[in-house]
Amino acid sequence: MRQLHKHNLSIERRLGDAVRARLPGVFGELLMFIFKQAWACLFGGLLLAMIIATKLVWNPDWALQRYDFLFLFAIATQALFLRFKLETWEEARVILLFHLTGTAMEWFKVHAGSWGYPEPGLFKLMGVPLFSGFMYASVGSYIARVIRIFSMRFAPYPPFWMTLLLAVAIYVNFFAHHFLPDIRMGLFAATLILYARTRVWFVNTEHPRWMPMPLAALLSSVALWVAENIGTATGTWLYSGQLPGKTVSLAKLGSWYLLLYVAFVTVTVVSRAALSAPALPATDIRARPTHLQPSPQRPKG
Repeated sequence: MRQLHKHNLSIERRLGDAVRARLPGVFGELLMFIFKQAWACLFGGLLLAMIIATKLVWNPDWALQRYDFLFLFAIATQALFLRFKLETWEEARVILLFHLTGTAMEWFKVHAGSWGYPEPGLFKLMGVPLFSGFMYASVGSYIARVIRIFSMRFAPYPPFWMTLLLAVAIYVNFFAHHFLPDIRMGLFAATLILYARTRVWFVNTEHPRWMPMPLAALLSSVALWVAENIGTATGTWLYSGQLPGKTVSLAKLGSWYLLLYVAFVTVTVVSRAALSAPALPATDIRARPTHLQPSPQRPKG
């Protein structure tokens, strides 16, 4: 594991040093942030790019269906990530866990008529193509990778059992609101109350910075909402009642905001290293990228 970590740092450090050397200052800072974010969401970005590419070139008369190709592509990509050490086995466990919870939600939501997958496929179970689980897994992959790439720390962190309880409540509500009153407004409020004091500490180049955790979740949910629109625009999945050419409802942005908390807690179930934050000021992230923990406060749980 240590060898793998050093390998990842070597790649990321070389690329980062090259950017900083060519674009110092504010522009270099901005470019580094964009580059690191793109590197963190590499798995999801490749899958989204392939969704677009296959929509443009795929012929429905071909022997291999588009959904089946996307499933095989996702498996091959995951294998290559592990083979070339772009992902740790710990991150792979996070992805598997989120893959399972995401697939369970897909089965329920498709059966409930919330959305559907119109194309045929061999690797399709209960109306859900198996590549869809990798779309959820890509969110887990992003969170696990972005924590490592930006040397993130979350402090002060609320009691872990409270975060777990909130994540379960959010996940259950995605199912229960079909039969019971929707409590998502209360869940929105709960995320703000529980994580109001939590700062996401991160290092972009050399100096520690922070962002309120609810704001980080909101910005990430906007990116996922854009990806949702790409998915529907390519006809890969379709929401019930959505008219052709129309954007995905902003209510889905709220859904992704809540689901991101489920994804984050899923990551912390496997690894809680980023939830600890002893006082350790750092002046050069390139020299000690994995030990920077800028906040002196420790989590309560």
